Amino acid sequence: MQLRHLGNSGLQVSVVGLGCNNFGRIEFEATRATIHRALDSGITLFDTADVYAPGKPGSSEEAMGEVLGARRKEIVLATKFGMQMDQAGVKKGGSRRYIMAAVEDSLRRLKTDWIDLYQLHRPDADTPIEETLRALDDLVHQGKVRYIGVSNMPAWQVVEAQWTAQWRGLTHFVSCQDEYSLLARDIVERELSGAAQKYGLGILPFFPLASGALTGKYRRNKAKPAGARLTAQTPLSARFLSEANLDIVEKLVGFSESRGHNVLELAFSWLLARPQVASVIAGATKPEQVEANVKAAEWALTPEEIGEVDSLTKKG
Repeated sequence: MQLRHLGNSGLQVSVVGLGCNNFGRIEFEATRATIHRALDSGITLFDTADVYAPGKPGSSEEAMGEVLGARRKEIVLATKFGMQMDQAGVKKGGSRRYIMAAVEDSLRRLKTDWIDLYQLHRPDADTPIEETLRALDDLVHQGKVRYIGVSNMPAWQVVEAQWTAQWRGLTHFVSCQDEYSLLARDIVERELSGAAQKYGLGILPFFPLASGALTGKYRRNKAKPAGARLTAQTPLSARFLSEANLDIVEKLVGFSESRGHNVLELAFSWLLARPQVASVIAGATKPEQVEANVKAAEWALTPEEIGEVDSLTKKG
């Protein structure tokens, strides 16, 4: 497994990361098997959040704490804070008071003494970024956190945060985790990518397969697979399985198959050819999916192929 530096930091991560949002929701033995296969495949970046899994906040971290054991030292353990954790809406945000409590809860659930990458899950409009950064800087100095990152933050706020950290002599963000795929390019490429390159941030794409639309399972005029995420009529399926997206998927399937690959492999390899992308985070619920994701990163696209894919994915 290839490793890359996370932005301009000294932290190295595997080019394929494991998204852990399903852990705590699926059966525990499935979680164990998936984590162990990821470890044995050379995946070092494990990304979770305190709010995972759906409907059971904290359960993903708890499951990972149970499974990892002594092998926790082999990985870059990333988690997040900031999303609402309680019904009352008190446990959330980026205030010093909340951060200091949230990190202790995550450390306890993960059964570890430190978090390698602690990420603000989304911006907190009610808290000045300097307050958030000062609290995170204290955690770094205490040894509870080693690096800090951010997720779902507009580029202008990322720049503001980096300038604030530099101006005040505080620990700065080393990564941005945002949605990025062949079907969701605009925001990252129009704004975030340039800012990340300028300020030394690694990009960690989530939803690299567009919630399954880039797996090849969903094709025009073919029955949708039973039980799959986008099979039900939801806002998510309406977004990713639009007529425009189905047109793009058909073209990408043809492009991939003509070169002896599949569209899932193209989705990973294209992202890893993008500037500033350090690792592609993809969820898995079974070992076979981990293996497919690892294999997908092996296709090294040529500049000509990248140009052709770019032309195929233009909209409008």
